[in-house]
Amino acid sequence: MKILLVNPPIYDFAAYDFWVKPYGLLSVAGYLRGRADFTLFDYLDRFTPFAARQKDLESDQWGRGRFYCEQILSPACLEAIPRYFRRFGLPRGMFEDFLTEQEPFDFVLVQTMMTYWYQGIQEVIEDVRRIWPKAKIVLGGNYVTLCDSHAQKLGADFLVSGTNLEPLWEYLGVKPDLKQPALWEAVERLNVGVLKLTDGCPFNCTYCSVPKVYGKFKARPLGRSLAELELLTKRGVENIAFYDDALLFEAEKVLVPFLNEVLKRDIKAKLHTPNGLNARFITRGLAELMVRAGFKTFYLGFENASLQWQRHTGSKVFSDELARAVEHLIAAGAEPTSITAYQILGHPQTDVQELEASMRFANGLGIRGMLADFSPIPGTPDGEHCRQWVDMDEPLFHNKTAFPIMLLGNDEVNRLKDLQRRLNRSLTTD
Repeated sequence: MKILLVNPPIYDFAAYDFWVKPYGLLSVAGYLRGRADFTLFDYLDRFTPFAARQKDLESDQWGRGRFYCEQILSPACLEAIPRYFRRFGLPRGMFEDFLTEQEPFDFVLVQTMMTYWYQGIQEVIEDVRRIWPKAKIVLGGNYVTLCDSHAQKLGADFLVSGTNLEPLWEYLGVKPDLKQPALWEAVERLNVGVLKLTDGCPFNCTYCSVPKVYGKFKARPLGRSLAELELLTKRGVENIAFYDDALLFEAEKVLVPFLNEVLKRDIKAKLHTPNGLNARFITRGLAELMVRAGFKTFYLGFENASLQWQRHTGSKVFSDELARAVEHLIAAGAEPTSITAYQILGHPQTDVQELEASMRFANGLGIRGMLADFSPIPGTPDGEHCRQWVDMDEPLFHNKTAFPIMLLGNDEVNRLKDLQRRLNRSLTTD
């Protein structure tokens, strides 16, 4: 059977290729390797001939860069947000031409991510329905899992909620091979790759959707992860990002054996951690192993320096643990400017003075800070708390650019972001 894989465009105020790949979609297709004929259409591919002709889409040294985008009208409910609203991704006409030129597919699998990006999914469904009315459209991913009732209104034929794929195999009428790595060969121009050694997270932070989407923490088979890494490096990929939500948990059982094999096999790759590492688990020995194995950027989940806030939201990491982790990483040879601490901007239970203190604390360690805009996620304690400010049943109100502005005001958000930029600049001018 013929299956089309689609990574849809993004409708948002901001989006950046921070090692973005349709990993869930490619993983599902990998399980069906040899059992179906796959084609991928990735709206966010920055390396198509069209995208290559655009200005300002060049990659940085780690393979990141801007998406092609077009300014569009803001949705009515977000008109008051003083930011330009855009459609990120290849032009709509390119997909329409692609559909017209291809023989009809039996199934169209569409990946979903942020709940408030559903307009891009809606666009894909409309175009497929118009050109290939008989194709069966399947949606899976975060949006479907977190906003099932809303997703049912978009007109897809089948929804896959959570990580249980048994209903999908039954719907497609095919048996998977769960030992297979992701279908990276479907990506024609592969510049960066992503990996996951684990699924889920052992923590239950009150603002996070991972427990609801991925469930309990579980390690993936080591052999499969290594096979996927070698598949990527054989394709010439140099930069690889880990999508794990708890990469360092039970490191002696998961990450350490993996990195030892990387060193043993002399696999050369530049490794990155965009989802945030738990500083609590970074020991001196682990830091040394990570640096030797090729880690180049270290993003640490810090969120807030307030002890009360840390305890209230799940006690994921405390300030002294962050400081100790930074010390270990720098001693192991990591560049201080390659270490970044995430802090949440716009969390409803964060005092602005607490946030400023957190930013200055991270800066005092000699590392960069990054403000992660808070997105109220339905089904989480903190997300449900936000119903007093926004209609949580409309996913557009989950927008991470919009909510902090609604809560704090545009001037205050701009002031805090400018402060973070100045603090970061001070690290290179001192």
